[in-house]
Amino acid sequence: MDIKKVGVIGSGTMGNGIAHVFAQSGYDVTLLDIKQEFLDRGLATITKNLDRQVKKEKISNAEKAATLDRISLSTELQDLSECDFVVEAATENRALKFQLFNDLDGILNTAAILSTNTSSISITELAAQTRRPEKVIGMHFMNPVPMMKLVEIIRGHACSDETVAITVDLAKALSKIPVEANDYPGFVANRIIMPMINEAVFALMEGVATRDAIDEIMHLGL
Repeated sequence: MDIKKVGVIGSGTMGNGIAHVFAQSGYDVTLLDIKQEFLDRGLATITKNLDRQVKKEKISNAEKAATLDRISLSTELQDLSECDFVVEAATENRALKFQLFNDLDGILNTAAILSTNTSSISITELAAQTRRPEKVIGMHFMNPVPMMKLVEIIRGHACSDETVAITVDLAKALSKIPVEANDYPGFVANRIIMPMINEAVFALMEGVATRDAIDEIMHLGL
């Protein structure tokens, strides 16, 4: 499947980061949110992060301009109709996501893949809101998206091997490292991270180390 146009739903911390990496990797991106002010704020964050990359000489001013040119903004779900791949990064609300997936199923062409950046909601349940459960998958980016390499690829119970392969290849095209997981509570990343966070709290409570030391260890460990 030749993916050219990508939709990203939600222009907050995760959504604008996801739009950033797709656009920088050469994809045309439609960034969608419920209000223009949210979109303007998200685009301002992308611009700021690109400026930081220019300052560090990781990209040129021309590459920054090209990245921004590939991003269009919209408040209308219908504007995603020509997208080949959609990443849902809306707020972590089950009812909202269910409605989005149901609506998108009727808007997108039958070949399009629907993905979600959720870190906790069942991919299988989201897929059940559509008539294309084989084309619904989890694509869980880590924060901050432009910097973090890991992307969790979560297979719902009805997800096809083809959808998994396309999504894995897409993550690699973004210069990310995809890790496959099955649809179980917490997936993989949260299952590993949460015990580490709990242990850090215990270490602080017991006086094993100062908060600054623990923060530094956690930062390096993650």
